[in-house]
Amino acid sequence: MSCILHISDTHFGTEQAPVVDAVLKLAHDLRPELVVLSGDVTQRARRGQFAGARAFLSRLGLPTLVIPGNHDIPLFNVAARLFSPYGGYRRAMGDELEPVFSNERVLAIGVNTTRPSRHKNGEVSRGQIERVCARLRQARPDQLRMVVVHQPVRAIVESDMGNLLIGRDAAVAAWVDAGMDVVLGGHIHLPYVMPLQTGSARRAWAVQAGTAVSSRLRGAIPNSVNVIEPQLQEGGSANCRVQRWDYDASGKAFATVGNTVLELSR
Repeated sequence: MSCILHISDTHFGTEQAPVVDAVLKLAHDLRPELVVLSGDVTQRARRGQFAGARAFLSRLGLPTLVIPGNHDIPLFNVAARLFSPYGGYRRAMGDELEPVFSNERVLAIGVNTTRPSRHKNGEVSRGQIERVCARLRQARPDQLRMVVVHQPVRAIVESDMGNLLIGRDAAVAAWVDAGMDVVLGGHIHLPYVMPLQTGSARRAWAVQAGTAVSSRLRGAIPNSVNVIEPQLQEGGSANCRVQRWDYDASGKAFATVGNTVLELSR
């Protein structure tokens, strides 16, 4: 099965060992062509937490696309935040803060929406918007085109409006026009799928992931991940299926709880 495993907000330092094992088992069973981790890899950007995250990714043994979240910048180490905000992240995850993955079926473009000068709010710049647009325009018709950010671009509850990505309206409108199908995000530990209304004739969607393995759960929502299956045919119908998988503590495994088919534009 051709699929992408979308996880987010692992917050290593608060991870739960049985849930980590369950994510690893799910990944090994599905063998996705790509694992996307949309930020907040660690809880407090500490060396040991990054080491735990690195070990987890190594155990996956799969292609990954990882971007930083606001928790991956030191909070209490003021000197590091000022002079080397991504030092720990780069040592563990590599130098690239905005990675790109491309194969025959998938194009995934990472965007670093963190800002060391902000505590948690994310922002996207005009330069970042244009860079993503240029890459989207190079996509093949039969690729599922995904942009990966940390902070959400749309909210389903009023209390999350303050967590939305700064610059989102200009970014989403430009990216949809340039060919984006899906924008993946995290940050608020609330999984959902919703259409992007931009005034464009093209269809596009926001897909949010919950917290994959941490104990920092939101209310009664369990740990969760998304499995995205491209179903694209050049010159024919275009859609993808998004499955939400929640952790079942009684079975110590992830199970499917939602299945949404997204119609795409070609």
